[in-house]
Amino acid sequence: MIHHHIVYNPVLEWRFDLARGEGSHIWDSDGKEYIDFSSGWNTTNLGWNNPEINQAMIDQISKNTFIPMWLADQAQIDFAKALVSSFPTHLDTALRATGGTEANEMALKIVRAVTGRSKIVSFAHTYHGQSFGTLALGYIPAYVKAISPIVPDFVQMDYPDAFSENHNVLADFLVKLEDVLKNNDVAAVFTEAGMITGWGSMLVAPDGYLTAVRELTKKYGTLLVVDEVGSGFSRTGKLFAIEHENVVPDLVTLAKAINNGACALGAVVTNGALVEKYAGSFKPTSTNGWSPLACAAGTKNLEIHKRDKVWEMAEEKGKFVKEYLSRELSGHHHLNKLRGKGLEIAFNLGSTSEEVEGNSNISTELINRCTKNSLHLADAGDCVQLMPPLTISQEDLEKGLSILVSVVKGL
Repeated sequence: MIHHHIVYNPVLEWRFDLARGEGSHIWDSDGKEYIDFSSGWNTTNLGWNNPEINQAMIDQISKNTFIPMWLADQAQIDFAKALVSSFPTHLDTALRATGGTEANEMALKIVRAVTGRSKIVSFAHTYHGQSFGTLALGYIPAYVKAISPIVPDFVQMDYPDAFSENHNVLADFLVKLEDVLKNNDVAAVFTEAGMITGWGSMLVAPDGYLTAVRELTKKYGTLLVVDEVGSGFSRTGKLFAIEHENVVPDLVTLAKAINNGACALGAVVTNGALVEKYAGSFKPTSTNGWSPLACAAGTKNLEIHKRDKVWEMAEEKGKFVKEYLSRELSGHHHLNKLRGKGLEIAFNLGSTSEEVEGNSNISTELINRCTKNSLHLADAGDCVQLMPPLTISQEDLEKGLSILVSVVKGL
């Protein structure tokens, strides 16, 4: 279906128009209902159109809907307090943004301003946003060919894959990382917390990855930026993924599930003493960042996560998903490298990478067949990436998995 009257993403197949969503279900414009295993790519973690969050926005709309960047609204103040209180005490300051791209772009400006260095270490085939700076962090060359050159001084490394045949993959990676950092000219290492959530690769790093990176960055005066846009808000079985190793970075970027996708919102959480005197250099301004509506939704979102311990739901359901797939597809050549944390699960199709590369349409075929059978998946390209709402019922979870297993067996 091609919609000439709107600009759409030609990289992804346009499958249907979304009419409405509720909980773990979405409906297309023809009224067909689907079980959703995407959460809008880790956005509607509390289910589509969470009624408590919607009500918080309704209550706020009668008070105020906009505040200029040089003032503060009570909804913004309340959200900032709730947000920073969710992190270690060192991370005591929140900066306004409209989403993940703006938050990550702001983080890039901050680390250069604070350190006086220009180089950024990041990882190939990762996703951090759509600006020139954030694309430079993890761009796939073919995707940016038409808009190149992009921002210079980014050093892209290969992410250490826990499923690599190299059993020393973490140690070898750390040697390479230290070799880059030892020149004392790297402003920051920019990474996710032990798992890639974007671009569809969904690699998982070996245990101890983030701890070791934190130690090296401290050794060489390099800042550590952790992108929690995809992993935050209970997705990986912790409220924030940095909690898996109790690592305290210098900056954390947030968006997506920050208010359950209710409206545009992003943030950079950092240490005030670290950044305050450099504010004039990196200019943390955003005309529409932190609208009172978005902040009211964000405060309620955090309240629900903490009240209901949603991260425990994610951990329990994630274990169930992996056990279910391991049991039902045991020995099947299309269940390869089953992995994940919490309710962020993935597996590769084909018994070998060569088999998948030789049949590049296999993932598209799987997604199309699931769609026909009323299961909605995000197009993760190289793998099958499962990201249901964390509040999904056991009945819907099992029904969706049953559809998925049936489709996989039929490929």
